[in-house]
Formats: sequence, structure tokens, C-alpha cells
Amino acid sequence: MADSSFPFLSRQRDTSVIATTPRALPFWHYLVAAVLGAVNTLSFAPTPHGGWIELVVFALFFAWLSRTNGWKSAAATGWAFGFGNFVTGVWWLYVSMHVYGGMAPALAAAAVALFSLYLAIYPALASVVWSFVAGRARFGDEDAATARDIEASPRHAPTWHGAFAFASAWALGEWLRGLVFTGFPWLASGYAQVDGPLKGFGAIVGVYGVGWVLALVAALIVQTLYNLRRAQGFGARFAPGIVAIALIVAGMLLSLVQWTTPANAPLDVRLLQGNVKQEMKFEQAGIDESLALYRRLITEKPADLIVTPETALPVLSVQIPQDFALAIRNFADDTNSSILFGVVGVTILPDGRATDFTNSLFGVTPHVNGVYRYDKHHLVPFGEFVPLGFHWFVRMMGIPLGDLARGPIAQKAFLVHNQPIAVDICYEDIFGEEIARTIREQETPAGILVNSTNLAWFGNTIALDQHLQIARMRSIETGRPMLRATNTGMTAVIAANGDVVSRLPTFTTGVLEARVQGTTGRTPYVTSGNMTVIVVSLVLLAFGFAFAPNRKRSGTR
Repeated sequence: MADSSFPFLSRQRDTSVIATTPRALPFWHYLVAAVLGAVNTLSFAPTPHGGWIELVVFALFFAWLSRTNGWKSAAATGWAFGFGNFVTGVWWLYVSMHVYGGMAPALAAAAVALFSLYLAIYPALASVVWSFVAGRARFGDEDAATARDIEASPRHAPTWHGAFAFASAWALGEWLRGLVFTGFPWLASGYAQVDGPLKGFGAIVGVYGVGWVLALVAALIVQTLYNLRRAQGFGARFAPGIVAIALIVAGMLLSLVQWTTPANAPLDVRLLQGNVKQEMKFEQAGIDESLALYRRLITEKPADLIVTPETALPVLSVQIPQDFALAIRNFADDTNSSILFGVVGVTILPDGRATDFTNSLFGVTPHVNGVYRYDKHHLVPFGEFVPLGFHWFVRMMGIPLGDLARGPIAQKAFLVHNQPIAVDICYEDIFGEEIARTIREQETPAGILVNSTNLAWFGNTIALDQHLQIARMRSIETGRPMLRATNTGMTAVIAANGDVVSRLPTFTTGVLEARVQGTTGRTPYVTSGNMTVIVVSLVLLAFGFAFAPNRKRSGTR
């Protein structure tokens, strides 16, 4: 068969030359895979409508993966694609480690590269699983003159079997990436679809399920192109393409479905953005500035709910000045305003020692004694807790709050008038399963989500846009509006369908005012979480592995 970058597009065949073993792929094959991964970063925010770009990239990636001749080359191809995607997609970690953490430039760059290589393990693993389960239904199968020619064929042929194997392996790989070592599901492929054609599947199967559908559609597109040259009959040629188009149309139509309904009276909210410089935030001058700034912003105008960013008050909760605390309490009682403010929580032992420091939000409710408290559960490795054996790494950086205590996973809602609100802090909103679980387990399920965050650690980078995109997926999954109060951006109000209603300009001091309607009810994703895509993927892979085409005849390499 004639060699081609995309063999399924070639009409030529040559059965006169029969190889006895698959040829090793050239280095440029993996270089192209890495470039495709880098291009895939353009699918994510701030690119508008990047979901369509992602669909094209995934089709090209699957076609490229089909050139592999065994599990080793499949793993290397997936790894190269993943590295290209992650090193260009999370490069902003360099800013936190070098600019604000004080790490040497070369060491910070090396840390980002090593972390990207680790993250690339998961697309590599997905590619290996696909290679085994697809069973090497190779391009030569239909054209081979002899059984020996079939054995020598070096490439996979796009089939229904392989398409479902690719979707399932890809989804499980992304789910594992969000789970292992506390997880890092940033750049999960489904996020690019919040403005893409597959957005509607988010409320049913969550971000990993959207990735599953994306991978399936991409594989079916490649299968259709292959069948145009090989298959006979309209059905055989166009059935995969018809299914792919049907899934795209279904995703667009499902985005119009309202899974939840309005509940309780709308709330007038004020979201505060202090724009406090990160390099001075924890210095005394920065502490004094923050306390004065947020006292002014909070008390300058009443609202049903006022929210500050994460650690807006950069002190321990027991160190909040008395005049500040009295001013906030009196303002809440006099204006009937509920206030959520970020501060470092602490537990004081009977002997006076401070312990169990937490990244927390405290809430003041008018005319209610006591203070609401939410302690962050899902902590950031190296930023909020130090993994075993890595204290040396943290000592190289000047980032404070290096080892915090965790709050419980499902904490009670903050009640504003008669509207329960689910709170999370910064990094926590990239874990959709945990937010869905919180809503399921709350005695009175929250109707509004609130995320308080500080992304000043990452400067003016794409991290801000990407985090807003992630928050939008949480609204799609849960059918609930999301309020985001941030230090430098993106402070925003997100509707229950994931659309951004309003937002503040980044790196400005300001207040975002809005009226927000809470919702009630469960989306299918809130009901089942990630279980649907996990079970479906495992069943399909098990079935596919048991009945893989040519399994007995095919060696892997």
C-alpha cells in the first residue's frame, strides 16, 4: 500500500511489497502530534467558538493516531499530543513560580515542562488503551492479497469499533487526570465546548462526557473519509458521518433545554474586585490597604449579597481588627445585607496555640448571631498543601499558606434570605463532580453557586480566561447561575445555561452589580455525576477488548 500521511485518503494500493514487521514511525510523526496538541490550546478561552476548532483538531489527531503500528507508537503519539497541549496551555504556572514564587527562571520553566510531561501520560494511556481495544483493524485488511499481507499492515483502520474505543479511552484518561494525586482536570477537552456545538451534553454527562462525545464525533468523521474511498453502498459510506452530524445537532439542541426552574426571589448582588497587587498582598502595607479597601467597597452600598475575593482580608480570622468587624456587622444589620468575605481561618487551642489554618469564606447574615464558615476542601498542591517529600520545592518559593487543613467535601449552604447558596473557593470549581455532590447532599439544595478566587498569582495570562470558561461549564452541568468574585479578574455573573451575563474588566478595582435568579431541580449530571460516562466507557472498552477485530492475528509493538 502506498505510504501516506493519511492513508485513508489514498486510492492507491500496492500489494507487491510485503513487510514482515511494522516499520518504526519517523520522528516527525511525533513532532506533528505535538504541534496538533499545541494548536488544540487555541480551542480554549479566550478563543471565541473554539469548540469548532477543537473538533477539527481532534479529527486530525485521531487520523494521525491511526498511523501508529502498535501500542508503543500509539503511546508516544498520545504523549506528544498531550505535551504540546499542556505545555502551551498551562505555561502560566511559570508566572506563579518565578514572578511571585521567586524560583529561578530555568528551574520554573523546567518545572512547567516536567509537569506537562506528567499530564501527557493520560492521553498517552488513552492512546494505548485504544490501540489494544481497537484490535488493529488495519488499513490493509480490505486490500490485502494474502493473510501475510494483513499481518504486515502497519496501521489501524477507522471502524465503529475503534471510534467507540477512542471515545471511551479518552474520557477515562481525562477522568483519571482529574482524580490521581488530587487531580488536575484543567484543559479537559469538554471545556472548549462551552461555546461549541456539543455544549448541550454538559448538563447530561458533564465535562468528561462532553469529551467522550467530542472524541466519538472526531473518530466518526475520520471513519467517513476512510469509507468514501473503500466502502460500497450509501449506508456503509455515510453512516458514520450521519451519526456524527446527528450528535452535533443534538448537542446544539440540548443546549436549549432548561433542566432547572426558577426558585425563590431574585437576589441583588455586589461582587467586589479589589485588584490588590499580589507581590504586596501579604506585606503589612498590602494588608492595611486591603482592609481599608474592602471595608469601603463592602459598606458603600447595600445588596442582598456582597462577595469579596479569596483571602481579600490577608490576615487570620482572629486578627481581623475590631473596628473592621463591627463596621461590617453593623452595616449588615442596618441594611439587611448578607456578606461573604475571604480570610484565613484558624483554630485556637486552649493553650493559645494556633492550628488548622484554612482557606476560608466567612459569612455575616443580618440579625443572626454567629458567623457562617466555609473551609476550602480541594487544596492546591504546592500552593496550599505540600505533597510528601516535596517540602524542599516549596522552600524555594516565597508563596505563603503552604500547608493548610481541609474542610469537609459537602458543606452546608449559606442562606441569603430564603435562597441557599453553594460556596467554593478558586481551584475547587474545576472539580464538577464535587460541586454536583454538594448539591445532591445538601439538605436544602443550593440554587446559586458562588466562587471566590484570586488568580493574581498568574498575572495577565490566559489562566483568567480559562478559569472563567471552567466556571461556565459548572453552570451548564448544574443548571445554576454562578457568581465569581475575583481579585484581578474575571469577576463575572454566569447564567444557568453557562452564558456570561456581565463581567468587570480585568486588573481594575470595581464592583459588579447584578440581579440573579436562583434555580431548583436537578440536571441529569447532578443526579449521577461522572458515573454515567465512567460506566459506559468501561463497559464499551471491556466489550471492545473481548471482541477486538483481528486480535489473535495481530501482534503489538
